[in-house]
Amino acid sequence: MGENRTFSRKERTKVSKVRLLRQITSTREGAAIGVLSSDDLKPSELFLLPAERPVTWQGFGVCLNEMCLRELDLLPEGLASAVLDELFLPEKMDLNFLRLPVGANDFALDWYSCDETDGDFALRDFSVERDKQYVLRFAKEALARNPNATFFASPWSPPSWMKEPKSYHGGRIRMEREVLTAYAEYLIRYLRAYEEEGVHISVLTPQNEFASDNNYPTCLWTGEDMRVFIRDYLGPALERSGLSTKLYLGTINGCGTLGGFGSKYNDYTAAVLDDEDALRYIKGVAYQWEGKLSLRPAVESYPELDYIQSESECGDGKNTWEYACYVFELMRHYITGGVSAYCYWNPVLPRGGKSTWGWTQNSLFTTENGTVRNEYEHAVLRQASMFMKKGAKVLRLGGHMSGNCFGMENPDGALALMLRNPFPYCKKVSFLGEGAALAPDSLTTLVFERTDDG
Repeated sequence: MGENRTFSRKERTKVSKVRLLRQITSTREGAAIGVLSSDDLKPSELFLLPAERPVTWQGFGVCLNEMCLRELDLLPEGLASAVLDELFLPEKMDLNFLRLPVGANDFALDWYSCDETDGDFALRDFSVERDKQYVLRFAKEALARNPNATFFASPWSPPSWMKEPKSYHGGRIRMEREVLTAYAEYLIRYLRAYEEEGVHISVLTPQNEFASDNNYPTCLWTGEDMRVFIRDYLGPALERSGLSTKLYLGTINGCGTLGGFGSKYNDYTAAVLDDEDALRYIKGVAYQWEGKLSLRPAVESYPELDYIQSESECGDGKNTWEYACYVFELMRHYITGGVSAYCYWNPVLPRGGKSTWGWTQNSLFTTENGTVRNEYEHAVLRQASMFMKKGAKVLRLGGHMSGNCFGMENPDGALALMLRNPFPYCKKVSFLGEGAALAPDSLTTLVFERTDDG
């Protein structure tokens, strides 16, 4: 019995036996290692349990920030192209769930919006010309390598003249009919402009982190104000537009990145979803940062909605192994918690990762003096995105090591698990009768194929 007594044989999902096809391991030293001798180790069993709710995987991705593409532009052409290939080609990292900032975010090169003409309620000066330099070009580079990429978009701030005080950072949306009508139309025009450029935006979230007030592009909204905007302005405008873009509530960061307590589920998520006239426009919810505390209450209360993780936590620019292991824990938290997509933050930054607003952050790659370095978080995301594909079914796992594991069944029937061994000693696991040894303090991906019908 031991660790399996909580779940009887009848409770487990019956599947065919499997054979281990591939094992990929990363350690602090960075190099992949071969199969370990594990004959003398007692295995910790992993097994399948029935899913709480079916989740079809949409993909892993990154945010297409201005500074990231600028850094690639500074590299030798062949090296820049190789990084883009690694990020987006289906046979490489296959990052295909990609985030677009509507106007400037904290890794834009400076502040801009699509219409900074004060009082331009008719949006006569609306334009995405600035996007063509970086963000839109970045999206087209991704599409050229992966035509099946999905895009979702989020504004970090409305145009500054729509806010009180009139500023790109902090402040609040002006809750006036004329402003809210214009802002809803502003977002619709953004969607149409990208559509005309060949970039279809599948999902729109109306505000990045509407609980944040910082010195980069931000805008505070209460849950009640967001409910009004979605119910009376943005939802109807999107419905009238004829666009197929879906509206997701978010991105919800709970307490704000400067701290706080509690999940704030009732302040931000439930405050909007509890209004049936607002809920009818909403197809999903996007969570990041402290919003992770609100994920499970939302999934349990509104299982009919889709859920995505919209931004990985960013680190401090030191790109340590310890933080990479924390990113794995974030991935596990969200994926086992019910999301259908996971979006990393910055794909490429200069060494040290400092934004124009002074915040140092981690990235998949760092650049320095015309060279590129793969950071630990590249290995973390790669070991998931290469082997857990769009259209996969998210698995629910049991066993003592399931707290350090997540997995998916791919459309071709292959089963992929990613595990962390946090211990300073080797650990053996057994999955559906097939064993594998995990190196001390390591991250490992295991890929299995079915061998019979069970």
